[in-house]
Amino acid sequence: MDAGRPVGKHRVPMSDDHRPGIPYRFERTASAAGIRAAHPELAAGAGTGEVVSVAGRLMLRREQGKIAFGELRDQSGSIQLFAGAKWTADFDGFVELDLGDWIGATGEVVATRTGELSVRVEHWVLLAEARRSFGDKWHGITDPDLRYRQRYADLWANEESRETLLLRSRMTSLTRRFMEDRGFVEVETPVLHLLPGGATARPFTTHHNALDLDLYLRIALELHLKRLVVGGIERVFEIGRVFRNEGLSPRHNPEFTMLEAYQAYADYHDIMELVEQLVAHLATELAGTTTIHYAGRTLELAPPWRRATMLEAVAEHAGVEVDLTTPVAELRAVAAARGVPVDDRWGPGKLILELYEKTTEGELWGPVFVTDYPKEVSPLARDHRSTPGMVERFEAIVAGRELCNAFSELNDPDEQRRTFEAQARAKAAGDEEAMPTDDDYLRALEYGLPPTGGLGIGMDRLAMLLTGAETIRDVVAFPTLRPEQA
Repeated sequence: MDAGRPVGKHRVPMSDDHRPGIPYRFERTASAAGIRAAHPELAAGAGTGEVVSVAGRLMLRREQGKIAFGELRDQSGSIQLFAGAKWTADFDGFVELDLGDWIGATGEVVATRTGELSVRVEHWVLLAEARRSFGDKWHGITDPDLRYRQRYADLWANEESRETLLLRSRMTSLTRRFMEDRGFVEVETPVLHLLPGGATARPFTTHHNALDLDLYLRIALELHLKRLVVGGIERVFEIGRVFRNEGLSPRHNPEFTMLEAYQAYADYHDIMELVEQLVAHLATELAGTTTIHYAGRTLELAPPWRRATMLEAVAEHAGVEVDLTTPVAELRAVAAARGVPVDDRWGPGKLILELYEKTTEGELWGPVFVTDYPKEVSPLARDHRSTPGMVERFEAIVAGRELCNAFSELNDPDEQRRTFEAQARAKAAGDEEAMPTDDDYLRALEYGLPPTGGLGIGMDRLAMLLTGAETIRDVVAFPTLRPEQA
């Protein structure tokens, strides 16, 4: 306990775990939600004859002479505790409990004279002390910095925070089941990589002492999963953490969760259908409808979603028609006129991508699949079958944000080597996010990768969409924060 912190008036702080009266376990027989489900319409003043043991935090309490009422909250919800001097052992100790204390209570399930479903407390036991306040009982904790730093307090003080994280958990479970029902096999791939591949991002570095070897925290799951397709696992997926050494924003956390999946004998059209079906399924299961409201606007997530090429989207929203044959000088002038910063090293593909991202992406409420990206900025995607200089790649944009990135996967080892070499030149020229050449991945491609469609979905952003959260910090249990100031 911190020096000077207040301690409940009914007890003296102890210095070790051998505090008298604090049990090592408690046999709980019922939850708050379970009691409510079992007795939905108990008449006022009635008893049930059912004796239960419940446990949780005491979050509210009021006294009326020789009786007292408390709100016991557990993970499933809340139930009222009904204590009285005539029937509750150590009634005086009960009324001296601090708000936030963990307690266990045993008694009959009854309805009070006002009709409130309750546990009529016969015995209770203190399970853990709460030596810090959970904030105002009506408003919870409102300071965002405090909420994210002390999530353990936020979850109790703010029911919305708890519901958001529980909804995210269910979303992940439903996603896993959706993929498995379609024949996808879940795997785990390494977090520590010899080379930071599979995406264009700046990695975190670490060091393995026994091998005296520098390693990287993975920035993507892609290259190991495609190795497994080479090995004959035709539908494979992983839900895992990835790490990118980038800034913090309402959409970005340096560590986040990705769903990546790869399907043999499929192309990016098949993957579009998979994505829209998955998102619609999740919305239906979690919200009961494919029509959701986000940031004050309506989104219809039912398939089919609109398909539009990147060039079409730019023409619609930036008001200019460009393509890969547009002279670089003209593309730079178009970008400058719209306030888009440019780099002299960029070719037409990169300039068009920047123009799209800065002028168009945020305006696409969607959902929409933006398709057909420049090859220059897509080193792992397969050449477009009918549009030279483009690749078969799409991003799903929902509420002005990228939700997923997907390709018809590049499976020609010679072409993949050329794109890796182009990335290496970009890195040598100062691009810290460019990919290195992964010789083992090239060797895997030489064994043969069948036509394959692949995708990566940001699970944090998907959770934001389905819970209505406007910052990624609300859907990550413990977001990355700057250190507290002393």
